[in-house]
Amino acid sequence: MYKYLVFFDLDSTLFDKNSQVTDEVAEAMDQIRANGGLPVIATGRTLYEIPETLKKTKIDTAVTSNGDHGIYKGKELFERRIDPHTIDELDDFAKQHGNSITVLDQEGKGASRHDELLKKACAFVHAPLPKLVDRQYWYDRPIDMMFVTTTDLDDVYEEKFGDRLSFYRNSPFSIDVVDHGASKASGIKQLMEMTGLTGIPTYAFGDGNNDIPMLDFVDHPVVMENGRERVKDHAEFVTTANTNHGIVNGLRHFDLI
Repeated sequence: MYKYLVFFDLDSTLFDKNSQVTDEVAEAMDQIRANGGLPVIATGRTLYEIPETLKKTKIDTAVTSNGDHGIYKGKELFERRIDPHTIDELDDFAKQHGNSITVLDQEGKGASRHDELLKKACAFVHAPLPKLVDRQYWYDRPIDMMFVTTTDLDDVYEEKFGDRLSFYRNSPFSIDVVDHGASKASGIKQLMEMTGLTGIPTYAFGDGNNDIPMLDFVDHPVVMENGRERVKDHAEFVTTANTNHGIVNGLRHFDLI
């Protein structure tokens, strides 16, 4: 059906410095389709956060919430819901350490508190502050993604909840949290198997820690020049920065456009 699949992280990869898609990048997505490829978003964000991105890129296939949710041609394909009782425990543990949690599904998000780190985390990705919610919120909604505000307690959270949740440091102010074992790689694998898109050459573009499983999974991993140094160790090719035509240069390197 397709000659190749290309998976794109958003923040600091497909997005520019203002967390927007440029006209150049949108045109590159059209060129991928014209050449028989399928562009796919693979992000830690939820659908709720990226409607304008989907509209401008005309992308209708995505792995969101760091692998906990997937859509194909605009229709939901799979979802992994986080146990609300586990969220209760995470909320209690975060309070003990002066942190907050934010919970997300594909239609909205809510925060336990508006601490200073949450404000910085949202500003870091040009996102609005989530509304304040009580615990009933995550019992009423299919939560498939969270983040905890902390600058240095990654190992502490991992030790406490590592048997039930997976953690990815994705900003200086917060850690992404998903269902245990979920990753962009697990989401991509599930997407490909459920749609029959196996046996097709795969490419991926990323920059952050949560992109490493995806980069290791695909045939041809590409890391942005602005990516973390440890992430570049997983690249077949390091393209220019996201603010310096990185997507287009990476696609051209592999003759995809």
